[in-house]
Amino acid sequence: MSDASTGAPKRLYRSRDDRMIAGICGGIAHYFNLDPTVVRLITVVAILFAGSAVLAYLIAWIVVPEEPFTA
Repeated sequence: MSDASTGAPKRLYRSRDDRMIAGICGGIAHYFNLDPTVVRLITVVAILFAGSAVLAYLIAWIVVPEEPFTA
């Protein structure tokens, strides 16, 4: 996968604009071209039914870089 406008490979970033807590769900939604609300709902359901989703979210918060500033 690559970014069509620059030819650079597509990268996963934490969103700066579309964030509720850390921008993880917004970044995942942008990466997969989904609605951020859907990703957030899936995350909440995963946290409620599988507590390990909290750990995955925290790890993603640490590992996934924040979206670079655009000029």
